[in-house]
Amino acid sequence: MLKPLLIEIGVEELPAVPLLKEMKNITKKYSDILERYSLLCEFEFYYTPRRLVLWHREFATSQADSVEEFFGAPLSVAYKDGKATPAANGFAKKCGVSLEELSTIDKGGKEVLYYKKDVKGKPSVELLPEIVESWIKSLDFGKSMRWGSLDESFIRPIRWVNVLLGDALVPMTLFGVESSKTTFVHRISNFDAVSIDGAKDYFKTLENGGVTLFPELRSENILKDFKKIEEENGVNIEVDEELFAEVVAITENPTALLGSFDEIFLRLPPEVIITSMKEHQRYFPVFKDGKLINKFVVVSNALTDDFLQVVAGNERVLRPRLADGLFFWDNDLKNGLSTKGLEKVAFFKGLGTVEDKIKREGVIASTLFEKYEIDASKTDLDRAVELAKADLMSEMVYEFTELQGLMGGYYALEQGETKEVATAISEQYLPDGEDSDLPSTQLSAIVAMSIKLDTLLGLFSVNQIPTGSRDPFALRRAVNGIIRIANEYAYEFDIVKTLGELASNYEKIDLKKLEGFILERIKRYYKVNPSIIEAVLASGERELLALGQKINALDSLVNSEGFDEVSSTFKRVANITKDINLKETLVIDAELFEENAEKVLYEKYSEVSKKEYNSYEEELDALLGLKPELDSFFENVMVNAEDEAIKNNRKSLVASVYKSILKIADIKEVSV
Repeated sequence: MLKPLLIEIGVEELPAVPLLKEMKNITKKYSDILERYSLLCEFEFYYTPRRLVLWHREFATSQADSVEEFFGAPLSVAYKDGKATPAANGFAKKCGVSLEELSTIDKGGKEVLYYKKDVKGKPSVELLPEIVESWIKSLDFGKSMRWGSLDESFIRPIRWVNVLLGDALVPMTLFGVESSKTTFVHRISNFDAVSIDGAKDYFKTLENGGVTLFPELRSENILKDFKKIEEENGVNIEVDEELFAEVVAITENPTALLGSFDEIFLRLPPEVIITSMKEHQRYFPVFKDGKLINKFVVVSNALTDDFLQVVAGNERVLRPRLADGLFFWDNDLKNGLSTKGLEKVAFFKGLGTVEDKIKREGVIASTLFEKYEIDASKTDLDRAVELAKADLMSEMVYEFTELQGLMGGYYALEQGETKEVATAISEQYLPDGEDSDLPSTQLSAIVAMSIKLDTLLGLFSVNQIPTGSRDPFALRRAVNGIIRIANEYAYEFDIVKTLGELASNYEKIDLKKLEGFILERIKRYYKVNPSIIEAVLASGERELLALGQKINALDSLVNSEGFDEVSSTFKRVANITKDINLKETLVIDAELFEENAEKVLYEKYSEVSKKEYNSYEEELDALLGLKPELDSFFENVMVNAEDEAIKNNRKSLVASVYKSILKIADIKEVSV
């Protein structure tokens, strides 16, 4: 029989960020538990800040009956001289029956002990307490807390438990709370528990009580309010996806409202205002004609018809935040951008102070500046590196640490530094994510690369190497950033040679480990068949720009029609040449050719190998285009001829073809 099942776990307000981080696991963990209990079926998961809800429209009232089979030892082992051995007695005990109740069955050509029993499915009402408790205790929100006299912990105290199968309450106790046919609606609607008749009545009770249970509906309602505000006021609301998800998670009855703040605060850089609103108040910034204006949008959880007081209250809360920001701004401008004090700020044990880091970054920046012949002022480069960390001493960055670098750019402009210097300071951490913007100028790119490279080299020199998922200094992201900058600005960067040149200022650094770390990031950076990357790396290429170009070239050809046949031919080529040292000079003597097929292959290969190509893809396409000549060669020519000179000459011809391809990639490593 099937009945609706409602599981509601009521809690004190859940913090949004931990909830959202665990969100992708919540339903998976529940599914796994249901499967373990043989009760897996469709369900939906809902949440508000005060409840976690699972809803089954149809749930089996009991497990299905099943059959359990047990296989024991072979008869030759189970019985000796007609008497049962410990193996037979142990098997009977395991099955919970006497020896006489056991039978035998053929398994793998041997007759073995066998027992089969019918298992009656348990009623769901008996299993649900275990299922619910297992699910709740499987959830990992990071930090948890204890309350009352309980030894158990959860992200927030559990205040009510409501488990209904059909209209009947499932008796259970969770974290000391007994289940009951009650729920809680919006506090403004009713502060006390509200009784419900059954599972289906639950949804109407919440709706009437001012609770929008479905997260998707809360999202839709907020977006509708946003659109109305935009249309009525001729403005645009900046919708940050993470902030929006948080707001959906912390509201039960969301209403978007437009508030304002004094225009004097627009003297502040937009990022300061936006950070104050987003990080501290969860407000959405408002723009008009592309410029930030003195408005904000707050999503209220209040249940009322008059929101004037709600708006006024939020305006009062925001004002001191912005006033602090303006105070910091004016003070920082008065004090000026200076590195004084950074000599006392430790960077990392064994790597000295922030001032020491700046000096190392300067050496790297100068090296790269000369290497890439940057069309920019060396004076600007030196100044940008010198001042990049200066805003760490500012009051604004002390308060808003996430604005480090960005504020330095603003302060640099205010104190008369060049635009190029200010831009490089503000963009020093770019790119800081997969979809992040890149540095907008070559000067900025060199500064950003230098900072990332010093962090990599420095931390590897003191053995602070990421392990597993731990990467507290975002070294993986730093490598991704270096790859992106190199590709964007066509900077040749050999991860063996260039890092070797830059490593002179770092003691005890294992460059092989660093190379391996970067290669692992390359394997994850390019979203292609992993064997393509392995094939290119097997060529020995270690220059980032060329690596990317070769990977993209090979990927394009691998995904083209007919590559399977091409691959088959060239894997045969690789197999024939596996015993040949391709690092040595290969000598081909045309006078030793006996068959027309080897002459044709040699002439075509000579033509292809001498040609100049505009891209690796074009060159690889031409080399792989030798397939017809190679196929004819293999069909008509005996490579392992009796004459040693002819045999070696033929192998050298085939090996020369493969050696040319190997400069780009080792084709035999590609699996499709």
